[in-house]
Amino acid sequence: LFPLIPPSMEFNYYIFILYSQVLKAKNFSHWKGEQQMYKLDIGWPKAPEYFTGQTFCVAVDSLHGLVYVGQRGDNVPKVLVFSEEGYFLHSWNDTVEMPHGIFVWNTETGSSVWITDVGTGKYGHTVKQYSPLGKLMQVLGTPGNAGSSLIPLQFDQPADIFVEETGEIYVVDGDGGMNNRLLKLSDDYKELWLTGTNGSGIGQFKIPHSVTVDAFGRVWVADRGNKRIQVFDKVTGEWLGSWNGCFSEDGPYSVRFTADYKYLIVAQLNINRLAILAAPPVGSIGDCAIVHSVQLADETKPHLVDVDMRSGAVYIAEIGAQQVQKYVPL
Repeated sequence: LFPLIPPSMEFNYYIFILYSQVLKAKNFSHWKGEQQMYKLDIGWPKAPEYFTGQTFCVAVDSLHGLVYVGQRGDNVPKVLVFSEEGYFLHSWNDTVEMPHGIFVWNTETGSSVWITDVGTGKYGHTVKQYSPLGKLMQVLGTPGNAGSSLIPLQFDQPADIFVEETGEIYVVDGDGGMNNRLLKLSDDYKELWLTGTNGSGIGQFKIPHSVTVDAFGRVWVADRGNKRIQVFDKVTGEWLGSWNGCFSEDGPYSVRFTADYKYLIVAQLNINRLAILAAPPVGSIGDCAIVHSVQLADETKPHLVDVDMRSGAVYIAEIGAQQVQKYVPL
């Protein structure tokens, strides 16, 4: 191939070509604006065979180093509990029909697990609070009865829940049901405000699918059917803005902030992607900007995610792959 190049020079030439290719790859990555932020923890969990159903949701107890997984299927445990290292600890099943969203709430006196249940049987259309071992502590809604938007605590396929340290609760109600709304409750389960109807206008929803709260008093909702994220004031419920431009390919399914609140992590199920967006500071919501993305394997179908607010690790509940994956920050 290189008849005029002596053997020693030929070796150096190959090294030069290889170095040039590496340099080009680095420059191309820089040109794209991509910055690698996470890597897959291939050792989590230690025993993936415990995933025996469709894994719809995941919640992290950062204080106690626990990970809760909600899964669906016939004759499978509906809630699995792992350590943050990936060891399976235990499971429970009572009074959970079809888990959709899950959230861990920690207080000075203990922790509890909130689950939204979209089942149509005797346990469905409810938001329920459990002890870490699965004891039912509180039921919001009327089990088995789909509600209407006229009654605040009558849910119709409630999709997701977020609970603040104060005990105030945010619920997005409407995973394809009649309701398309965002509801805030006090720590004693009284309505503080409620917003949203079915539609595409300001403050309206088409399948509000996930909810989270940032450090600046703003509530972020994945408005899945409208392919946008809407933002509200957590005290008044006032609409503050929306992000539309980043979700033309697929609507947002899940919204969670990173531990430092600098980024918003969004799952997009149909294109098998995690999008990491720059979070705006106090003030204008502005336009969305994707700073990094994690492309998952085909048919993985990431549904809901959660973030360990201590370590920064991201856990992804994947319906298609029937597993939860853990990504750790670099």
